[in-house]
Formats: sequence, structure tokens, C-alpha cells
Amino acid sequence: MSGWSRSRIGCCLAALAAALSLGFTAPRAAPGDPQPGPYWVNPVSSAATQAAEWRRAGRTADAALIERISLRPQAEWPPPEGLEQSVRGVTSAAALAGRVPVLVAYDIPHRDCDGDSQGGADGAAGYRLWIDAFARGIGERPALVIVEPDAVAHLVDGCESAPSKERLALLAYAVGQLKRGPATKVYLDAGHSDWITDLSSLADELVQAGVGKADGFSLNVSAFQTNASSAAYGHRLSAALGGKHFVVDTSRNGNGPYAGSDSWCNPPGRALGTPPTATTGDPLIDAYLWIKRPGESDGDCRGGPSAGQWWPEYALELARRAGA
Repeated sequence: MSGWSRSRIGCCLAALAAALSLGFTAPRAAPGDPQPGPYWVNPVSSAATQAAEWRRAGRTADAALIERISLRPQAEWPPPEGLEQSVRGVTSAAALAGRVPVLVAYDIPHRDCDGDSQGGADGAAGYRLWIDAFARGIGERPALVIVEPDAVAHLVDGCESAPSKERLALLAYAVGQLKRGPATKVYLDAGHSDWITDLSSLADELVQAGVGKADGFSLNVSAFQTNASSAAYGHRLSAALGGKHFVVDTSRNGNGPYAGSDSWCNPPGRALGTPPTATTGDPLIDAYLWIKRPGESDGDCRGGPSAGQWWPEYALELARRAGA
């Protein structure tokens, strides 16, 4: 779901440090957006860099489309290397701007059930150390953290590579450690509305994974289900969890899911969805967020680069089809 190189880490940290020294404040909101809420915009995102590059090259129309991605808050997926420093840099820059960063904790052992985004920590002890570093990086600064996309849903779906009891215990540990931050909101991921139909089993696993201590759960991360289907599904799951709130990833669901094969992997014809906002009109939906960063590949399918790598042509089509 996300990929980082060592050079990109160093570049981003240097740029964030420069932003801090210059007293950076968040870029202006994209025209026509709903109330964006408190979320932070990274000034050195891949989309921001691409927009600047294309503007210099005279591709002004394309740059304007990509800029509509770059001006909207998107989640940060901190890498394993230099984790604490990376998280501290992001949360410090966001705090200085008076905003809340959205972060994704994504390093569970046997991540993605050993699929395209496989990897993760080397065992339970390594994961606990990783989460400890993540929590230290946040400290007392505000943050919203999405915990381990797909990790619970994969268990319910029968992932054989991940020991169930160990994974649930690690997720509960992650929720507990992150919630020690006095200004940290935590949402444990619950898959998407077209995946797990047995909500009773999903709810049971979420409870064992610590959702009771979390602020709620997340839906549709890196997926394409509509707001309506996510809301309906989320309400049913919330009822099974005693009224838990949730957030929805709307980064690429503007045209809903793809009906063809491999519908999860860089599907054609998709579009940007509802811009990030805490004003959802639904008392159980705390926010619409761009958790999967638009323009980052799902994997090396349909001509895309490896999972998590920036793909400007795909980003451009997402923005163009959204009329952004």
C-alpha cells in the first residue's frame, strides 16, 4: 500500500525541517472544497513536487490538476527506517501550522497477507519496538492514526500466514500505546464494504484487537467503495460494536468500484472522491480522509510501478475524471 526509499525519507525530512525553520503554515484550501477541518497538508508531497515540475515545464493545465491533489490533506505512511524521527518531523510541522496530521501505522508482521504490499516487522518483538517508536514520535502533539489497514479483515478472510492470536495481541498493543498520547486519535482498520460480509466475526476480531480503546474504526483504505455503501456498512458494524464512530477513505472513490477483473489494483476509470473534511453530515462518521494518497500505485499491474510508488499519469487521470 505504500513504499518509501531512504533517499525520499531524507529529502522529506530535510524539507520538513526547512518548513519548520521558516514558520510554515498549511497551503490554501483547494477551491470548492467543503470545510476541510483541522487536517495538515504536507508541502513536500509527491503531488506538490510534480505540480511544480510540470508548471516549470509549461504543462500548466496538468499542473493545475495535480495541484488539486497537493492542496488537500493526505495521510503520511512513515517508513520503518528512521521512524521516530519521521513521525516527529511530521507532527512537529503540523503542530506549528496548527493542524492535525493523519498518519498510518503499517508494519504488522506478514503485512498484506504476503501480497503486493508484503513486508512488515520481523516478529512480534520487533513490531512492539516499532509501535513504541511511532508513539514516541507523536509525543503529546495532535495526530490521527489509522492502525494497520486490512490487518483484521485479512484474519477474518482466512489469511494463513499470520498467526491470529499474535496479530490480535499486537494490534491491541498498538492501539494501547498510541492512545497514551493525550492528543492522539486512533482508528483501527476494518477493511471495506465489499469484503467481509460476516460482521459478527469481524466485530469479534476488532474487539480482540483493541477497538474498545480506540476512537473508532476506518473503512475503505486504498479501496474504491462509494460513500453510501461505506456509510451503510459502517453503521451496521458500529451497531455490532456498541456505537463506535468511524472514518472513510474517499481518496479514489469518486466513480465507485471497478467492475472488471483485478478491481483492487490500479483500476481504470476511477476518480478522486470527496475532499478531506470533518464535516460529514453523519453523526457516526468522524471524517472523510484521503488515507491512500491519490497517484500512488497499488502494485505493478496495468503498467504501474511497485506498490506505494508515485505514478503521475494515474494521479492525473484521477483528478481529470473528478473534474478537479
